[in-house]
Amino acid sequence: MARPAERCQADWRELEEEFQQLQETHKIYKQKLEELNNLQSACSSSIQKQKRGLQDLQYSFQRCKRNCSRDESELIQQINSQIKERHNVFFDMEAYLPKKNGLYLNLVLGNVNVTLLSKQAKFAYKDEYEKFKLYLTIILLLGAVACRFVLHYRVTDEVFNFLLVWYYCTLTIRESILISNGSRIKGWWVSHHYVSTFLSGVMLTWPDGLMYQMFRNQFLAFSIFQSCVQFLQYYYQSGCLYRLRTLGERNHLDLTVEGFQSWMWRGLTFLLPFLFFGHFWQLYNAITLFELSRHKECKEWQVFVLALTFLVLFLGNFLTTLKVVHTKLQKNKMKKL
Repeated sequence: MARPAERCQADWRELEEEFQQLQETHKIYKQKLEELNNLQSACSSSIQKQKRGLQDLQYSFQRCKRNCSRDESELIQQINSQIKERHNVFFDMEAYLPKKNGLYLNLVLGNVNVTLLSKQAKFAYKDEYEKFKLYLTIILLLGAVACRFVLHYRVTDEVFNFLLVWYYCTLTIRESILISNGSRIKGWWVSHHYVSTFLSGVMLTWPDGLMYQMFRNQFLAFSIFQSCVQFLQYYYQSGCLYRLRTLGERNHLDLTVEGFQSWMWRGLTFLLPFLFFGHFWQLYNAITLFELSRHKECKEWQVFVLALTFLVLFLGNFLTTLKVVHTKLQKNKMKKL
């Protein structure tokens, strides 16, 4: 039977061997990490060089088109089509390469690399983002209902408005990280949450008074409706994305957004009336606030600023949705022809 001292020595020798293996493994890890950084730099440089070459080539094609034959013109069109496909390939490549943060992420996070280098990490972050939106939508719905029907206190309104500010601020940061990692959300739907953050911040600073009380119930009712629509959108859009990804038609990092996009066309009759009703409710909010700003008792600057902000949200949401619907209808007509 081994004595305690011998057992301790055996345990130490075992730990010593594991430590030596750990050092070797860590040394290899550092070498591979350096190789990875070199490969990333080489890929980034090559992509930029390819992009410049393709840009120069397209410029040369534009000059050649004037004096080229019909066969040469067809060849140029084929090459231009391949160039467009090449840019899509570059986009997918860059999603797995470190890149500089945009202005917003630099202001919020500093010069921190937010690129996720594996598909598993990207999908996990995206799924966590979607769950975050779902959970906060439910919380905001319950909060709006409580403030509207149960808790008629200014302090609870402040808590609700602060939660809105935090929610939209967090969404803008998370979306910026996802866009840096290859999500294709763009246009107005990117700006939408920035405007909503500003609106919620102004609501938070609006002091209690006659004007606030005259608009309070309308705003809370709108918040309840908006949360319900976002709740429906989450399940509807998630279903659309799942079907399209199964068919290989969509990027796996596409997001569910507060609006209508071309890939949501199936089942449109279900979702679109709710979206348009919400858009016009934003217009109604803007009109109400403009009227309140002209009230003789109105002294708060927040009333007019909120009216302008709701108007901007209405115009952005309504015109963007209308544009997407029009584009999709035109595409359907072309397919039938």
